[in-house]
Amino acid sequence: MSVSQMLWHVNEAMESALGRVAEAPEKVPLPRPMLKLLVLNLPWPKGAPTRRRWVPQKDRYDFAAERDRCLSLVEALTSKALDDRWPDSPTLGRMSGKEVSRLHAKHLNHHLIQFGA
Repeated sequence: MSVSQMLWHVNEAMESALGRVAEAPEKVPLPRPMLKLLVLNLPWPKGAPTRRRWVPQKDRYDFAAERDRCLSLVEALTSKALDDRWPDSPTLGRMSGKEVSRLHAKHLNHHLIQFGA
């Protein structure tokens, strides 16, 4: 995965968290509450599974556009009140604002570390 692909990937996840993309619940290997507990609290291994829809479909994305989109989405996520109603996650189910914030901070950090940023 290139840096621009990674940015596209995290951007798609944040678009979903903001409810900007309609997402159907996905079949998961564990009960959702258990999966949510693991994802939010344990380290993510290299090569951890991801939603098929969030796997980059192109070799290249416009880095500057994806970087700007990422900054805009981080702003949108951090501007939304934590006690507001947040869209359900297609994999983790019902999420509080605090859980959504934690998940996306962890996700972005995971990939920034991956690229040494």
